[in-house]
Amino acid sequence: MWSLRSWQGRFVAASLPAAERLRAYAEWCNAVEGNTTFYATPGRDTVAGWAAQTGPGFRFLPKLPRTVTHEHRLAGAGPDLGAFFDAMEPLGPRAHAFWIQLPGSFTPADLPALETFLRRLPQQHRYAVEVRHPGFFAEPDALEAVLGRAGAEWVPFDTTAFFAKPPTSDAERDAWTSKPRMPLRTQALTARPVIRYLGRDDTAETVDGWQRWVETTAGWLREGRTPTVFVHTPDNADAPALARRFHDQVRARVPALEPLPEAAPMTLF
Repeated sequence: MWSLRSWQGRFVAASLPAAERLRAYAEWCNAVEGNTTFYATPGRDTVAGWAAQTGPGFRFLPKLPRTVTHEHRLAGAGPDLGAFFDAMEPLGPRAHAFWIQLPGSFTPADLPALETFLRRLPQQHRYAVEVRHPGFFAEPDALEAVLGRAGAEWVPFDTTAFFAKPPTSDAERDAWTSKPRMPLRTQALTARPVIRYLGRDDTAETVDGWQRWVETTAGWLREGRTPTVFVHTPDNADAPALARRFHDQVRARVPALEPLPEAAPMTLF
């Protein structure tokens, strides 16, 4: 994500080579979703480069490979899983949690597979699970129990603001067909809750839609939790600036929250 083309020249200097853009991104935000690891496990040297470009407090939340979660559906994926954790080892404490994103076809009837999978994972790591079948939200107790026994978090993907009205741009129309319509969930199970929020092209609508998360996040911080919030829009063109705006709103309610890093100004030269 730190190599998004629309960020170059705005949040990341256009002259930076791809291998250096994470360092610039880390001046804007202190966490990143590991979407690339969902599609392919990177080499260990690549991951070591990620660690070298970020401070020890930076948070990576790498997604487990889709071969594990979608193709094998958590069963019989030992070699892929072993290669993944070996590749991620250079992150050290920067690996805030490992993200288990499950397909919409993974239903409450599949919970025994998830419980067995979580029990067999390396216990030195933390895990966060994202489900996309509506049955989990209609009757959440069973999933909460499984996650609770494993000490894992439930990651909600809040798309309610996005789906509140029909799309008005090509980016919104594309997201309209590709993003899941998820029920709203605002409960945290662990000390490290994770939120995904999808707004709109219109900044005012995006900001209005996240107000519940500003209050929820501030409440978690007062309780001593360490939340991580990812702000998306259909094209993500302004996501780093929006993330900082969200952080500022939370910090206005919780002044003890540390500020984000000072972002280096972009120049034309």
